[in-house]
Amino acid sequence: MAESHPSLFSAAAVSIPLPTQRAMADLVAAIEAVVVMPAYQQRVLAWAPAAAGIEVAARSVFFGYDFHLAPDGPKLIEINTNAGGALLNTRLLMAHGEPVLAQAIETEFVAMFRNEWQLTRGDAPLRRIAIVDENPAAQYLAPEFELFRRLFLRHGIDALIADPGELRRQGEQLFCRGEPVDLVYNRLTDFSLDGENCADLRAVFAAGGVVVTPHPRAHALYADKRNLMLLSDPVFLDELGVPEAVGRCLLAGIPRTIAVQAEMADDFWRERKQWFFKPAAGYGSRATYRGDKLTKRVFEEILQGGYIAQQIVPPSEWPVSVDGNALAMKLDVRCYVYAARLQLVAARLYQGQTTNFRTPGGGFAPVFAA
Repeated sequence: MAESHPSLFSAAAVSIPLPTQRAMADLVAAIEAVVVMPAYQQRVLAWAPAAAGIEVAARSVFFGYDFHLAPDGPKLIEINTNAGGALLNTRLLMAHGEPVLAQAIETEFVAMFRNEWQLTRGDAPLRRIAIVDENPAAQYLAPEFELFRRLFLRHGIDALIADPGELRRQGEQLFCRGEPVDLVYNRLTDFSLDGENCADLRAVFAAGGVVVTPHPRAHALYADKRNLMLLSDPVFLDELGVPEAVGRCLLAGIPRTIAVQAEMADDFWRERKQWFFKPAAGYGSRATYRGDKLTKRVFEEILQGGYIAQQIVPPSEWPVSVDGNALAMKLDVRCYVYAARLQLVAARLYQGQTTNFRTPGGGFAPVFAA
């Protein structure tokens, strides 16, 4: 991987004070307290795709809560529901002298998948997991797919890596390469499974014939960026009846986020330097723009719809030694979460407008308590 992914791992390690890590955990808990409220679900599901209407017992694996560390505390930039890199980061912990911790976390990951299965199927045996993404061998994090396959095998669960187009419906059961699939570990960025290549997966999932995790409903409830508009709106939170302490936590930890509307174009353009513009259904920093880097042409495209604007919270910096030179790199913190519990905290070090794995000396870095 050193040749194929030279900037996937940084040699640096990041220290974050325990109170800061607790503040991130508190914000995760505050969001969970709101997401379970029926009125919140009704509001966000109203703008969600049809697949999100399928209610399932599974919680969804590998939520990724991404933070910038501001002087007054951590600020949530976005939530992902198929966050990659968790198993890569346990290997990074091993490389930094923490094999026991890493193995404990990996065991917890397997228990998480078993729990997703048991929530849906009870005591029935979990026999086979399909790790699914489009053209998986071509994905940048393809090595992690293989790590997961081997992890499942070590714990007695058959596993394979597949493109969604390889999945076949037979009655109300899902098959891949002639073998039945019990659970799909979903790494797709087609969050609602709407693509043609997902037709059989979508049909069997809708019929209850396969457990899919993460699933479309989780994305709709947590990761649609329009949800941040509600979670950072004091009026909405008050109308929802959110407890005062929970509301304070949300408003302190989530930068104000609003819809981009054409009738507000003059105000947005005048104040663009304080906003970060993101597509509501986007992922992986695609088509996102810092206001101070925005051209008039791109701004006109943003006004066509589908964008939110989030108050800019500059990332903190972390010193990294590259070829004997000390460089200040931007720092993004990802909390891997399951069922409201932080399983692993990792950092991404980079230079440029958004997180990337192209910065020499940058990439994933382990996080330890300061």
